[in-house]
Amino acid sequence: MTDHPRIPLAAVIGSPVAHSRSPAVHGYWLRQYGIPGYYIPVDIAARDLSEAMRAMHKMGFVGCNVTIPHKEAALALADSASETAVSIGAANTMTLAADGSIFADNTDGYGFIANLRAGAPLWRPEAGPAAVIGAGGAARAIVHSLLAEGVPEVRISNRTRARAEALRDDFGPRLTVVDWAEASDMFDGAATVVNTSSLGMQGKAEFDIALDPLSAAAVVTDCVYTPLETPLLRGAAARGCVTVDGLGMLLHQAVPGFERWFGHRPEVTEDLRLQVLSA
Repeated sequence: MTDHPRIPLAAVIGSPVAHSRSPAVHGYWLRQYGIPGYYIPVDIAARDLSEAMRAMHKMGFVGCNVTIPHKEAALALADSASETAVSIGAANTMTLAADGSIFADNTDGYGFIANLRAGAPLWRPEAGPAAVIGAGGAARAIVHSLLAEGVPEVRISNRTRARAEALRDDFGPRLTVVDWAEASDMFDGAATVVNTSSLGMQGKAEFDIALDPLSAAAVVTDCVYTPLETPLLRGAAARGCVTVDGLGMLLHQAVPGFERWFGHRPEVTEDLRLQVLSA
């Protein structure tokens, strides 16, 4: 009998997950670098997550990304985790060892900062407060990364104030919670503005927060990338702001996982962007 080496497999796990563009990202890199391997979408219900992930290494999986609604549960079932994942309270990148042990990490913040620096090379985190819209899972990773980069204050507003207050309780006094009815006040003097909510996404509620107090000196980015130019980015650009679209965050957050799973550090290029946009 011939002993064939196993082809490494990776996946994105969520429910639903068919809409994910992560297979397009990793598939492009696998082809680009001539690496034998596959990256597939896997729809797993919450009740089956633990059993499924514990069995993946037996099928040849070396890792996976996890997305909604599994990020917190994935961290809880991991055998070990990065300080970043623990601080954020959620994981999006899992590495599976040959013995079946699971290491959890969160690369959302890394992807956010890498995208921001690529799209706005002159961005200075210490230049002033950041205004963050939304208080979900993406917000947790982004708030963590902004504080780590040296942003002096993070102002945060969410339709459900309690969720924003939960972030303040977790991340400390450098967070200021602003009532949703006064969300536009966050923009006054803000050097960085981030939309982590679904406002302005295709098929979701409109982005209806007034931008009147926004300075032309601010850097504005949106985690939404469908459409690529969101109402927030369009309005900010009209005011003279430097704007950064959200697609790059998806691309950059994938880099650490691909390197761990397939042994090659990939590059985020314009061709990759075009391939993912056309997927």
